[in-house]
Amino acid sequence: MSATILVSAGDPSGEMHAARLVAELQERTGAAFFGLGGRHMAEAGVELVADLSAVSVVGITEVIRRLPAVWRLYRRLVAESARRQPQLAILVDFPEFNLRLARRLHRQGVRAVYFISPQVWAWRRGRVELMKRLVERVLCIFPFEENFYRQAGVPATYVGHPLVDLVRPRQTRAEFLARHALPADQPVVALLPGSRPSEVEHNLPPMLAALPLLRRHGPYQFVLAGAPGLSRRLFKPALQCGAPVKVVYDSTYDALVAAECAIISSGTATVEAALLGTPMVVVYRLSPATAFLARRLVRTPYFSMVNLIAERRIVPELFQNEFTGTAVAREAHRLLASTEARAQMLSDLAEVRRRLGAGGAIERAAEIIAGLLAPVHATPSR
Repeated sequence: MSATILVSAGDPSGEMHAARLVAELQERTGAAFFGLGGRHMAEAGVELVADLSAVSVVGITEVIRRLPAVWRLYRRLVAESARRQPQLAILVDFPEFNLRLARRLHRQGVRAVYFISPQVWAWRRGRVELMKRLVERVLCIFPFEENFYRQAGVPATYVGHPLVDLVRPRQTRAEFLARHALPADQPVVALLPGSRPSEVEHNLPPMLAALPLLRRHGPYQFVLAGAPGLSRRLFKPALQCGAPVKVVYDSTYDALVAAECAIISSGTATVEAALLGTPMVVVYRLSPATAFLARRLVRTPYFSMVNLIAERRIVPELFQNEFTGTAVAREAHRLLASTEARAQMLSDLAEVRRRLGAGGAIERAAEIIAGLLAPVHATPSR
């Protein structure tokens, strides 16, 4: 009899990786899956008993507004787990929800594996003791995480970053520019304001304020890469900012490859840009209340994942009040105008790519999870 596995992924990027992991596990084990996720997981064969669209938000104050919906989904998942009695739960990112879920699953006798682990090394480190008690194995996607968890007594394995296998442009720079009727002789600056509506609303205005200032230094052209699933109305201000902006969809990697420089909202997109070797300025703005709490809780020297992987500052970071149009224009112009600064960053990004490994993260994670399932299912591993 095949196993039943609960999967909980409340973040869009984590949900995408969870879907790939589910597909790999189905091939290896024939397990059945249910849980919290979105379109990708549903297409991979997960029976969704809760949809991430109700819980996928950024920031403490933003989450508070969604608490009734989050609580309903949480109760539904707990009830379904009690009814179906899964042999294992795979928790993917989204720690505020998933660690609470892990506590209830532990009471039900459900073993838990964490894939794309909580950033407890960054803030609220006390949660690592909770993970030590509730989580059977942590599968880390960043190289520095494994030692952190192991030193805390949590079984952890670095499997690599799943993006290494995914980040591939579909077009060359010349093809991308021709497709969007953009001149080939003008440097491109890519804008990536975030993957959630709240991120775009906070990050896009200061990004756009930088563009007329950059245009004073040269005939730069700007490409805004809209994240999948976002309403196009969020990007209308880009068409009225006093600089030429081309908004493109479903072309993020192509836009990054075409760009001499990118202005990127802190998050997964910075890792994607590093894998593609695109020099960047990393920015982020939260609601004032969330930023106030973040400054007091976060315990890392950097907020950019690229700098954390490098273990030193290799890309400029502009956070909250430092994130202004003037500051963005200054940092972007330095990368565009200084051959030395650009060469140094390209070298540093190549080191980040090396640290992220050669690929195969999903396969390694699936192999470990299948091994944990071995006593309870009869389908042989490949």
